[in-house]
Amino acid sequence: APAMLITLCYLYLWARWGPRSAALVRSTVRRLHRSRCSFTFCARQPRPGERVCLRIGGKVFCTGEAQFLDDLNRWSVLLISPFIHPERLLPAEHIAFVTESIPAQTENLQKGPDPPKEIVKWSDFCSPLAYKPGEPFKLIAEASVDNFSSLGIAFLEDRLQMENGMVPHRIVSVHLEESALKELAQEAPSVSEKSTDMDAVTPAGKSGLGRGEEEKSQLEEEKEHEETGEHHHLHLSSCHECLQLESSTIESVKFASAENIPELPNDCSSRTEEEEEDECLEKGMKRINLAGKPPNILIYLGSEAAKERFEQVKAVLRECIGAESYTIYQLHQEQVLRDPWADNSLLLLIASEEPIPEQSHRQFMKFLSKGGKILALASSFTFGGVQIKHRNKLRKAVHELVVSRKDSTEVKLNLLVSGCVFEEGVKGDPSRVKVLSRLNNADKDTVMVHVTHGSSGGEAILSQAHLELDSNSMDVQTEEDFNLLKMSNSKRYEVLREILTCLGLSCELSEIPELTPIYLLSPDEEIHLAFLKWLEGNVDAEGVRASSKVSLKFVPSCESQVEVAPSLVPVITEMGSFSSEHFSLETYQQHLQTKKLGKILLFTEVTTTTMNLLDG
Repeated sequence: APAMLITLCYLYLWARWGPRSAALVRSTVRRLHRSRCSFTFCARQPRPGERVCLRIGGKVFCTGEAQFLDDLNRWSVLLISPFIHPERLLPAEHIAFVTESIPAQTENLQKGPDPPKEIVKWSDFCSPLAYKPGEPFKLIAEASVDNFSSLGIAFLEDRLQMENGMVPHRIVSVHLEESALKELAQEAPSVSEKSTDMDAVTPAGKSGLGRGEEEKSQLEEEKEHEETGEHHHLHLSSCHECLQLESSTIESVKFASAENIPELPNDCSSRTEEEEEDECLEKGMKRINLAGKPPNILIYLGSEAAKERFEQVKAVLRECIGAESYTIYQLHQEQVLRDPWADNSLLLLIASEEPIPEQSHRQFMKFLSKGGKILALASSFTFGGVQIKHRNKLRKAVHELVVSRKDSTEVKLNLLVSGCVFEEGVKGDPSRVKVLSRLNNADKDTVMVHVTHGSSGGEAILSQAHLELDSNSMDVQTEEDFNLLKMSNSKRYEVLREILTCLGLSCELSEIPELTPIYLLSPDEEIHLAFLKWLEGNVDAEGVRASSKVSLKFVPSCESQVEVAPSLVPVITEMGSFSSEHFSLETYQQHLQTKKLGKILLFTEVTTTTMNLLDG
């Protein structure tokens, strides 16, 4: 009877949603994820007992009996994994699943994805937990119900991309037994031990070996491959020899560069960093700090994970600050307690009306104690004796504000307000609280305050006005409100820039430099010629090496008339024409102490991002 009922549900869903495959997948997963069934996306015929819900080309989405994982002894847990803290694993409305992938065929790698398709990166939509080398290569991960559906839809539509160069061929939801989780958590590596991060999770990995045996096995393999000329992966997180080579190359770049690159921490080689999409928070921060790249602004939206909301707030910030001055990330609720974000950020922007969890509030206060800055927009976050009272008649309505400026003048503008105001009279130290804005109404309600904290320069601006929303907001209910917001738009940006400047950010919009071509360089002429020979068979007739985001067009000299564009960058292969005040190839060569690593360089003065440049 239950099977018949579920089958009827499928028929109803298909009749209702028809060809809208994405909606069908999301609806099915949302309705059935709590039942004793599994969801499978695969590139094969369904197995006995599996019921097909959707078929796109040669791929299917089907459901079947629940799949249980009760033996995790042969899996390698990741240091970044919640397996180490099983009490944090799989919050409500999350799904655990296994992704199986196989090596990409050469022709598929060269062909690349079709241009119109929007690529979905696997790690942007889930958190990896453990992996199992072999073929197929397997990864256990967890994701929200909707993110799991997004991965499945991308798989069905050939838009899913794995970071390790593999091709996904099966995704199946699983139930993780509590006993197995506890056993695996006991065997998880401590933070002080060398552990595997996502960069080292490659099909070449080994399992079932002790640490000493594994290092010995890897060194023997690398020596054997070097003698036979075969390609092999670098195990940068576990292979001592590779770590030495990597450090040597980094030191060579530092010597040859005119920029003042910060020193690497002594224990950098033994740290583990987590790679995540939506752009990875912890890893992204460490890279930025090590490379001297722009500092971080974090946007906290509470449990709200909608990418559209994050992009909306991010876009407003981008209009106020220099495009090259800061890097903006989303701080997810689960990252507040897990990641070391407080030591690596300048500003935390809180844009959530949800109550702030007590532990998260403590982390935010620690951030302020260390000199951090917070901007809270229509948020329940308060401190320092500042209290909020509700005014329902103000909720989702446009009201005129009077904002006090730094030069003691005032500016009037219309904004959407949250429905809350700040109470008069502060219970804490009143000298730490300054009123910045009031409503232009009979009660002169306070809607914006500046509050300082601690002795290290920590400060926050708390606003019950939506500075991030314009006339196009879904909360705008009347034509009059729409017109009022539209007329105040320029003043809204003016006020927001002054607030950000008050919190220590630079709002000078710098001119973006023009993109420059790439130079293919090598301190070893023989290796340079061998690389050019290899290129002949790996570019098209016009010398283009295509990838998903940025294609490289190889040209002999700078005299070739090829315009530099974000999606197509010329690579000059003749080294004779290269000169730069920022980099010396001769100095680089003098300090490079490797046989092969670091012998081929791509150098450019200005590029969009190396992440896209080397993608694929």
